[in-house]
Amino acid sequence: MDFAAARRHMVDSQVRPNDVTHLGLQTAMETTPREIFLPVELREQAYVERELAYAPGRHLLRARDFAKLAAAADPQPGDLVLNAVCGSGYSTAVLAQLTEMVVSLESDEAMATAAQDNLTNLGVSNAAVITGDPWQGAKDQGPYDLIFLGGAIERQPDALLAQLKDGGRLATILVTGGVSRGGIYRRSGDVFSFTGTFDAATRTVLPGFEQAKSFVF
Repeated sequence: MDFAAARRHMVDSQVRPNDVTHLGLQTAMETTPREIFLPVELREQAYVERELAYAPGRHLLRARDFAKLAAAADPQPGDLVLNAVCGSGYSTAVLAQLTEMVVSLESDEAMATAAQDNLTNLGVSNAAVITGDPWQGAKDQGPYDLIFLGGAIERQPDALLAQLKDGGRLATILVTGGVSRGGIYRRSGDVFSFTGTFDAATRTVLPGFEQAKSFVF
């Protein structure tokens, strides 16, 4: 399979037509080999237009949803980024091309090791993968200009929001009433507000970010 051609087609058919005009992001997605972040048996599906589950609780978002979320995050060259739930490292590899430094958090130690190996093999030098609880974040390395939470959540991630700089932003997909909206939380002092920017396809909630179940009597 010609993966380079598949990447170009992905950007031309799934990214650009969906109002993703960030040229740096387009280039990063066109040059980052999605296939290496998947198990061998899934690599030929790396550029299909659907979400791919590649490990328990870990999904590679559709290119369209990922691109729109990353564009909404508005990554800047000087940004310090926390990439919570980095999985096998694809989102880190893309964000590292657009920002100054990416701290990537992964709760599964084996997955964290695999992510670091993937980044090292690609020559990504401005990212580091650490093991920890994504819900709690990594405040010792912060505060952050941007926190990227590349998947769906059902409740406000208060501990992560507290690790943003004033004026910082957290990009994620918020599921409310069965509807998924990608968008941005912004910090203004001690106030946090969410603005949805696009309808997302995913409804797969990241482990640990589910709405707490309540008992009904």
